[in-house]
Amino acid sequence: QDCRKLSEDVQNAILAVATVYYWLPKGQGTTLRKMVRDATTEVVEGMIQLTETILNAPLESLSQEQLISTGGVWEACEQVSSLPRGEHYNQAAVVSALAACLGVVKDALEEMEHALVEGQDPYSDIMEDEELGFRGNRDTYWSEADRKLLSSCVGLMKASKACLKKVLGVVKAYGKVDSPEQIAQLDDLADIANEISPSVDELALSMYPPVNELAVRLNAAKLASVLKKVLEITKTSHVCPPSEEGWVQFLTDAVDHNMNKIKNFTQGQL
Repeated sequence: QDCRKLSEDVQNAILAVATVYYWLPKGQGTTLRKMVRDATTEVVEGMIQLTETILNAPLESLSQEQLISTGGVWEACEQVSSLPRGEHYNQAAVVSALAACLGVVKDALEEMEHALVEGQDPYSDIMEDEELGFRGNRDTYWSEADRKLLSSCVGLMKASKACLKKVLGVVKAYGKVDSPEQIAQLDDLADIANEISPSVDELALSMYPPVNELAVRLNAAKLASVLKKVLEITKTSHVCPPSEEGWVQFLTDAVDHNMNKIKNFTQGQL
């Protein structure tokens, strides 16, 4: 009887959580909706995992797996309390999404700058491995030509960080959700900005030796294209008053400058 009562309560709670998500008006913004959906899914998946763990455990026993699963449900529920709230839900959701992208890009840039320190072994954090060959293998080091190419790639990564930082600033300062158009513009910014961090990661991965110059060029071009699109969408949206147009142009020029240098260094690969 106790188990039946508990099961009914759990079922009602899960239905209530799902209902709240479906009640959320789509007009409030897709960025907010995705964050709420992800949070809801984590709660429901956590409960499914906990239920399976209980069903698979012997009667009247409390296993480590049950404790871990219970902790997972608590964690998922706590994440719900940190979702955007207040009048400007979608603005807060977009700020949160941009801040997360910025964090990833910062980490990738710091890692690459650290690896590129003069004389630094880029694989110093990887243990000796027979498959990797001896440390004297030149494929595990950068040549002087590699370093020249990669300095422009780092320039592009720095532009990515600056771009996200500035866009985050204007969304905080000028972002509005008073009309469907403003909400849609913020969502568009979040959607395209979400492409920056994976593009930065792909470029960073292709920068490790042995360097394939064509792969570096293609990944750099993809990142440059995403950055130009972010800057273009920013410039034409309500978050960019005339006073902010200067840095948009400056960063557009910085992206072009670094991309042109990368093209010059890899001309022979085409």
